Amino acid sequence: MTDATVHFLVPDGFDDDERVSGGNVYDRRLAETLRARGCDVRMVPVAVTRVTDAARAMSALPHDALVLVDGLLAVAASAVLEAQASRLRMVVLAHMVASALPGTPGHARTAERERVALGAARRVITTSEWTRSELVARGLADADRITVALPGTSPATAASGSGSGGHLLSVGAVVRHKGQDVLVNALAGMTDLPRWRCTIVGSLDADPEFADRVRGVIRSGGLVDRVVLTGVLTGGRLEDAYRTADLVVAPSRSESYGMVVADALARGIPVVAAQVGGVPESIAGSRGGILTRPDDPVALRAVLRRWQVDRGWSAVLEAEAMRSRTVFATRTWDATATIVTAVLGELRKAADVEFERRRTA
Repeated sequence: MTDATVHFLVPDGFDDDERVSGGNVYDRRLAETLRARGCDVRMVPVAVTRVTDAARAMSALPHDALVLVDGLLAVAASAVLEAQASRLRMVVLAHMVASALPGTPGHARTAERERVALGAARRVITTSEWTRSELVARGLADADRITVALPGTSPATAASGSGSGGHLLSVGAVVRHKGQDVLVNALAGMTDLPRWRCTIVGSLDADPEFADRVRGVIRSGGLVDRVVLTGVLTGGRLEDAYRTADLVVAPSRSESYGMVVADALARGIPVVAAQVGGVPESIAGSRGGILTRPDDPVALRAVLRRWQVDRGWSAVLEAEAMRSRTVFATRTWDATATIVTAVLGELRKAADVEFERRRTA
């Protein structure tokens, strides 16, 4: 009988609130939920920038170990996964298509590493249908080895709003693919409108050069008194930001799913988001979300201006977002864990069959 332990290789600092990302949140919540279901999950943090650490960590695992590998780490250590493919039963958890991320240096090299990493895995789990279809379309993984496990949403109380109706909220690390510069450029053309203010929540250290660029646009657009960069917020402070938000804006240039979008709708907050990647999946089931052209501040500004001046329209969106809370209440992390458990169970069963065959041979 094979060992039922799941060794979960994750990027070092995955549990550091200052380095929060959708992938890190997914890894943490998945591990917590699997453990709550009785699964023996052992976290193995590995520095993404040090391939030798990945080699050492994987070499230390027992033969035939069941290993779940975060996709960011898998791509960085693709040669290690390839070397361990026959010894370990690996599943890669692909949060994104690494080679499709805008501005990825060495695109062809990244795509090749991604192909090698996914090819070394017995199975691949993606966090959206879009990611699955992209991996297949780019020839990075076979469709029959991929399973989709959408992120869950955590139970949350309904947002109360700001009272003024003009509080915009954007949540995500301040990096180019999250598109905060697009949002600020859109807002720079709205200084004639009263009431609105915008809070941008997310790490300012992930890409300091880009964060400085966003600060520069805020200053040059005369938005210093209306747009605030808070840095990372966690716990009660993040909940307060959601609670007082009237509209969540997700101006991403690239997004595999859009956990912030789903989290907002789960709280009954309307959303304006760029139509990229898996974002339409995160809005599915709700009429409280509006999609705009990506990387287009003019298109985004048109929607935000309408939100401010057409109170009848914004009231309809608010009502639809609040109504959709029941839809998002069904998107639980337990449902995510059920899918992942089934994939791990298939590999465990196959290993048990092979073990019995060898024992009786």
